[in-house]
Amino acid sequence: MNLRNCYNFHDFRRLAKRQLPAPIFDYIDGGADDEATLRRNTQAFERCDLVPHVLRGDENIDLSVTVMGQKLALPVYCSPTALQRLFHYEGERAVAAAAAKYGTLFGVSSLGTVSLEELRKAHDTPQVYQFYFHKDRGLNRAMLQRAKEARVDIMMLTVDSITGGNRERDLRTGFSIPFRLTPAGMLQFAIKPTWGINYATHERFRLPQLDEHVDMSGGALSIGRYFTEMLDPTMNWDDVAEMVRQWNGHFCLKGIVSAADAKRAAEIGCTGIVVSNHGGRQLDGSRASFDQLAEIVDAVGDRIDVLMDGGVQRGTHVLKALSVGAKAVGLGRFYLFPLAAAGQAGVERALGLMRAELERDMKLMGCTAISQLSRDNLRFR
Repeated sequence: MNLRNCYNFHDFRRLAKRQLPAPIFDYIDGGADDEATLRRNTQAFERCDLVPHVLRGDENIDLSVTVMGQKLALPVYCSPTALQRLFHYEGERAVAAAAAKYGTLFGVSSLGTVSLEELRKAHDTPQVYQFYFHKDRGLNRAMLQRAKEARVDIMMLTVDSITGGNRERDLRTGFSIPFRLTPAGMLQFAIKPTWGINYATHERFRLPQLDEHVDMSGGALSIGRYFTEMLDPTMNWDDVAEMVRQWNGHFCLKGIVSAADAKRAAEIGCTGIVVSNHGGRQLDGSRASFDQLAEIVDAVGDRIDVLMDGGVQRGTHVLKALSVGAKAVGLGRFYLFPLAAAGQAGVERALGLMRAELERDMKLMGCTAISQLSRDNLRFR
């Protein structure tokens, strides 16, 4: 299989599996514990049916949306994810360029492998900075100020990761950053030499947002210890309210699952939330994002922008979420597998296929603009 023969999420996943050493593929593909929430995220969409309208034909389909003050050409965006240059040497550069080509938002993680300043200078499309809250309040303030100076559009605080999830696939292979592989994990790297050649012959792997705080040489601090030692498990609503005041701009909480928490986010001045369970990678057994979306939209959708992510593999999944009331839908593995398979060309193909699906499905739904989608278009089993 090559990139031209990839037509959907599953094709990209298969191609990425061929390209990547198993420990890295499993890092993207896996979830926490028994991976029940990972599976439910996609299954939730299958319990909801679309009800199209006919005889409303129009060739002109408007897929644009406005999210936290940012005009997007598509109702999907590339969610911020960590360690992207581990999947392909182009990393965030590829994702940012592809998102810019399609006129949508992309995110840079605190654990990103390209600096947010470089990406901000390269592209004028909307940019999110995904932030982890540290025990060191001075570090938090410095990172906020750095993002301000880089002219980041939206601050996105991840609130469901005060400690790392139990990802047993990674434990079996010994996957960590820096690498501390089991013999089985080392064998998997040995049988995929192309990845190793690319990793060794391109610029050194770095975490430029945290260069001074996480040692990639295998010394002071690994990624696993970053989550257990540097992040603050005592983070509370007062801490977040102070961050919202300091940022004084569009501020979004990622990882909201309860309506009560969504209401609290609105009360402290957030302009958006992402209904998310971290792709099933944190608390296994938690509610699927799509299943929880309606309750949260009903609670706060008239006050703040509600986004969602988790399990999205098709344009019809996006239309279902938008019909419930999401303002936009985040993509994660949907673009990470294409990134791993083919770099920027892979991400562009994935976003192009998503745009084509959305345009076709909107025509079949009898809708010409995202604003015409509503719960009248849905039936839940």
